[in-house]
Amino acid sequence: MKNNIAANLRYLRNKNQMSQEEVAEKIGVSRQSVAKWENGESLPDIIKCDALADLYDVSLNDLVRYDSDKEGIPIPPRNKHIFGVVSLGERGQISLPKKARETLNLKPGDTLIVLGDTSPETPGIALIESQTFLRMTGQTVDKFF
Repeated sequence: MKNNIAANLRYLRNKNQMSQEEVAEKIGVSRQSVAKWENGESLPDIIKCDALADLYDVSLNDLVRYDSDKEGIPIPPRNKHIFGVVSLGERGQISLPKKARETLNLKPGDTLIVLGDTSPETPGIALIESQTFLRMTGQTVDKFF
């Protein structure tokens, strides 16, 4: 676990383009403490871990436990997930990964809204639970069909 924290702290500091000195100043420790954490020589206490997670906008659990070697992708921002890759079926169907269904508490029969971006710079598709869409927009789903 010590190596995960060290690797995550190094990655997040570099990703945020901060020096060890800047990190130390923001959470109230010495630069040497930050260096020791990043080298795996010591571990930050739970209060400092929480401050570091807030500073880097990641979950405390991911800061401490995330293994980018195992996951194959860098540590994600807080509340953001990559659940995996799905293939599009012949008729356009997809199966959501189990981890996505469990994390988002999706059950058979739930309705999702399909959103899309067709701009050349950022083409993509997104799904949102219909009740969440209603809360965000004040619009019912059937208005769009």
